[in-house]
Amino acid sequence: EVQLVESGGGLVQPGGSLRLSCAASGFSFGSSDMSWVRQAPGEGAEWISAIASGGVVAYYDDSVKGRFAISRDNAKNTLYLQMNSLKPSDTAVYYCARGWGPFGYRGQGTQVIVSG
Repeated sequence: EVQLVESGGGLVQPGGSLRLSCAASGFSFGSSDMSWVRQAPGEGAEWISAIASGGVVAYYDDSVKGRFAISRDNAKNTLYLQMNSLKPSDTAVYYCARGWGPFGYRGQGTQVIVSG
């Protein structure tokens, strides 16, 4: 059974940082591209970042480029998203997803609230 479990969300002030984690199981994580997708209240899903299986090639949406960093530890079957210089507009539920793009299997999500 494919499982993706996100953690690390919370309430942070503007300008702060958070590190999200996604623990994967039930599939060959090291052979899978992985993505982060977020959904703000009342909005559609937004694909913000992805990383290739080998961990070298990455994608960032313009909205997070230069502030967020995606990484992975294939030995630990874990995906990460380091989020710096957070803005109120980053408030959303953050999901990790299997594959390159927003349409793969997702976990249950972790809430990030950026508010002062």
